[in-house]
Amino acid sequence: MLLIPAIDLKDGRCVRLRQGALDDVTVFSDDPAAMAEQWLEQGARRLHLVDLNGAFAGKPLNKEAIAAILETVSDEIPVQIGGGIRDLDTIETYLDMGMRYVIIGTAAVKSPGFLRDACSAFPGSIIVGLDARDGKVATDGWSKISRHDVLDLAKKFEDYGCESIIYTDIGRDGMLSGVNIEATVRLAQHVNIPVIASGGVTDLKDIDALCAVENEGVEGVILGRSIYEGTLDFAKAQTFADEYEA
Repeated sequence: MLLIPAIDLKDGRCVRLRQGALDDVTVFSDDPAAMAEQWLEQGARRLHLVDLNGAFAGKPLNKEAIAAILETVSDEIPVQIGGGIRDLDTIETYLDMGMRYVIIGTAAVKSPGFLRDACSAFPGSIIVGLDARDGKVATDGWSKISRHDVLDLAKKFEDYGCESIIYTDIGRDGMLSGVNIEATVRLAQHVNIPVIASGGVTDLKDIDALCAVENEGVEGVILGRSIYEGTLDFAKAQTFADEYEA
């Protein structure tokens, strides 16, 4: 099980939101690159970046912080990023900077032709982010709920050639309320590409529950508030996941 620390960027700082609300923000660090190095030292095998300003603006922001993180850790572990990615030039720029994966969310839903083109132009580097509430996909920094069903879109995007899917339960994100295991497994069973869980991880019980369904296609989990507020010790959790036997 791949445990992936999240570094959410807003105005150049490392923050966490509750349920994606920009007015409910907690700042955890003014030095995101130092935070990235900390997770690397604790055994992280991948990092997850979110350009929160970019997600709402529809274009990449926080460029200095992103570049600093990549300069610090990209030679050691893969880094993935989402938030405001709407064109092929942005993807190419990120990959040239040293980013390993680029996550397309809103644009995948609104412009599926763009996603198809991205998967074709950058094979193996495109992850789709499906953020949902009650089974319906959200867009525009979670500010809008579409009529699209998560399972239907996931199958469609798999056919386009995306590398994996990050599934976020919006209602649980940043709330320390537990992972939606049932919905995550349902999605993983519906497709043949890996699914990465996101939203709601609280403590080691959640990691245990996720490890138990890894064989269903749940490749990893993104960790946010739990590792920043200390309800989950990242290093211990990664060791537990590495040693887990179903």
